[in-house]
Amino acid sequence: MSHVPQIRIPATYMRGGTSKGVFFRLQDLPERAQVPGPARDALLCRVIGSPDPYGKHTDGMGGATSSTSKVVIISPSTQSGHDVDYLYGQVPIEGAFIDWSGNCGNLSSAVGPFAIANGMIDPARVPRDGLCTVRIWQANIQKTIVAHVQVTNGEVQETGDFELDGVTFPAAEVQLEFIDPADEGDGDGGGAMFPTGQLVDDLDVPGVGMFKATMINAGVPMVFVEAAALGYDGTELQGAINEDKVALAKLEAIRAQGAVRMGLVADAAAAAKRPLTPKVAFVAPPRDYVSSSGKPVKAADIDLLARAMSMGKLHHAMMGTASVAIATAAAVPGTVVNAAAGGGTREVLVFGHPSGTLRVGADVKQVDGAWAVTKAVMSRSARVLMEGLVRVPGDAF
Repeated sequence: MSHVPQIRIPATYMRGGTSKGVFFRLQDLPERAQVPGPARDALLCRVIGSPDPYGKHTDGMGGATSSTSKVVIISPSTQSGHDVDYLYGQVPIEGAFIDWSGNCGNLSSAVGPFAIANGMIDPARVPRDGLCTVRIWQANIQKTIVAHVQVTNGEVQETGDFELDGVTFPAAEVQLEFIDPADEGDGDGGGAMFPTGQLVDDLDVPGVGMFKATMINAGVPMVFVEAAALGYDGTELQGAINEDKVALAKLEAIRAQGAVRMGLVADAAAAAKRPLTPKVAFVAPPRDYVSSSGKPVKAADIDLLARAMSMGKLHHAMMGTASVAIATAAAVPGTVVNAAAGGGTREVLVFGHPSGTLRVGADVKQVDGAWAVTKAVMSRSARVLMEGLVRVPGDAF
């Protein structure tokens, strides 16, 4: 019986924030996979182990959750003033495709460390001890991310005492700046942050109901609704949502209708082929709760509660790009998120998510009546879990 041997591809398995994924240098991929197309998608799906009808990713590097089924391709930047290009792919567990429509804010924190460790930064700019600034071109959404990475003895510092709720162990802090993170496409409202031209819309979801929604493009396209309108109080953990098929269907219907209103898809049915974006989240005023790790979270320590869906499931913590959207929407008086946070104006806030809390900030301004965000900031951590060669059957792509 004939067979095709496996091929070996240099790769690094990294955690970034509350996510993890398989990182590749573009030059290390097989030639057919160095350009966008079916061959690249098939190869990377096979690396992760998708599609998997068993939902376990037993025969791949994926972790069978939206947070752990990701791929990243890094290359020298094609953009002036940037160090590297960063391309992110979300791999569905049961789908035979990759969604390239958005960014992963969590894995963004691993890009700078990867670039430094792989010699992609001019050695003259890497201090022996101190912070190394890496300018990243996020190729999916055509935006700039600036990472400030701690370097010790000339190498990336990965261990440290920075604690991030949703990550078990402390590590070195990586500071991220998302520059001008709002979309600039041609939406019904002229693009920018609010594609419908409204801070709050009445979103009519057939068969589900009418919802007050803030739809925003900042970090990632997001649809925010009030937790109370869904029958929630904002303290829900994964089990309360992910084990409820009716709730999942309702939230996906809201996401799909939001995608249509934001001009991202032609109709709700098309949203199924774009599961990564937009994301849907629900928010509520602060209240006490106990996080998934058993840690008490006090209402007095947070500004609002937020729960977000990722690839059809409630996220165990909060996506980095969604955190950018939360910070931005909370800074604009009149949005659903701002109302949940108590109104007024703010540049920094702390929100509660299923795993604990997160502090984020956004600088917003109003120009000629339109809102814009110049920068969003947050801290994450990153660590190499394994590096070497990933093996894939030679006929997999």
